[in-house]
Amino acid sequence: MILLLTKQLHNKEVVTMLKDYLTDEGVLVTLQNGLPEPGIAEIIGAHRTMGCTVEWGATLTSPGVATLTSSPDSLSFHMGKMEGISDKQYTMVKSLLEKMCPVHEEPNLLGARWSKLLINATFSGLGTVVGGCFGDVSENKEARKIAIRCMKECIDVGHAEGIAFAPVQGKDIVKLFNYKGALKRALATMLIPIAMKKHRDIVPSMLQDIRNGKPTEAVAINGVVCAYGKKHGVPTPINDKIVETIKKGETGELKMQAANIRLFDAFL
Repeated sequence: MILLLTKQLHNKEVVTMLKDYLTDEGVLVTLQNGLPEPGIAEIIGAHRTMGCTVEWGATLTSPGVATLTSSPDSLSFHMGKMEGISDKQYTMVKSLLEKMCPVHEEPNLLGARWSKLLINATFSGLGTVVGGCFGDVSENKEARKIAIRCMKECIDVGHAEGIAFAPVQGKDIVKLFNYKGALKRALATMLIPIAMKKHRDIVPSMLQDIRNGKPTEAVAINGVVCAYGKKHGVPTPINDKIVETIKKGETGELKMQAANIRLFDAFL
C-alpha cells in the first residue's frame, strides 16, 4: 500500500517510479486535491488505484510536524475505489486510515472529488490571491462576492460534465450555493461564513508554496475548472483570473495581498 500526498504537478514521474514497488494486489491511495485518479490509473491500472478526499486542513510546520487548522470534529476521510479494486484491498486501506480518524466509504468518488475541487478552487484559490487563510475569504464581504461566483462556475461546469456533487460533511453544497437570480445569490453568499466556520484557519497550500518559492497547483485546481469549462463552453472568468493572478504570485510579479480582490471588480 502506498499513500500518495505529493503535489499533482509531478504525478507522472512519481507514480511511474512507484509502480515497481506495487505487487499485483498492491494499491496506491491518492489523498491529493483535484482530480488525480484518472491519470494515476493510466499508469498503474484502475485495479490498483484508490482515491480519498481529506475533509480537513493542516499546515506542515516543520519536518514531521503538522498543525491541524480545521476544527477537530471535522476530521474524516471519504474513500472511494475505482473499477477492479477488491474488498480485501479496500479493507486494508480503511483499517490503516481509521487509526487516525473516521473513514467513510464514498460510492460517488467523482462527485466527492468535484465537491472538494469546488471548495479548493474557491477558498484555496482566493485565499492565495488575498494572501490569507480561508477565513479571510469567507468572512470578508468583498471577497465573498467573488467566492460565490467562483462556486457557481464550479457547479455549472461540473453539471455540464454530468457530475452529481457529493455532500461535504453532510451538507449539500449545490443546494446551499447554487443560485439563479440576485436574491438567491445574496442568500447563498450569507451562508458562506457559517459553512466555512470550522475551516476558517486553513492556510492555502498554494500560498504556502508561493511563500516557499515553489510552483503551485493552480493549474491542477482552478485550472481544471477552466479546462472543463472550455470543453463544454461554460465561461469561467473568475477561475481564469485566479490562475492568472496566482501565476503572477509564483514569479514574484505580484504580491499576494488583500488588495488583490479588486482585480475581480469587473466580474461583479
